[in-house]
Amino acid sequence: MTIEERADMAVALKRSRCNCTQAVLVACKDEMGMDEETLMSLGSGFGAGMGCLEATCGALVGATMVAGIKKNGKGAMQASRVLLKRFEEECGKTICKELKQHGTDCSDCVRNAVLLLKEVFPEL
Repeated sequence: MTIEERADMAVALKRSRCNCTQAVLVACKDEMGMDEETLMSLGSGFGAGMGCLEATCGALVGATMVAGIKKNGKGAMQASRVLLKRFEEECGKTICKELKQHGTDCSDCVRNAVLLLKEVFPEL
């Protein structure tokens, strides 16, 4: 699966049945060796900007979780910094409420979060 196909899958998941975190996680499930049910549960509390607080964008949280699993915890902080910086460059903000005020659609955040994973993991 190409990174673009993975991003399309994440957007479709977001539009049909997942919050932003879940959409990113489930679209990357084959890369993490985890089943969909576990990933759905793991990401369930991060909707609407982390627990409906409109804080850190759930798509960014999901991408950071993917990085943590793929890095097995080693180098995850560096990967997270890269993801956060690039996400802010692409989307303009990292906070859910600010993204919405800026007119950014959640689907765009989900797509960008998945696409940015390629910068940290070229093999995706």
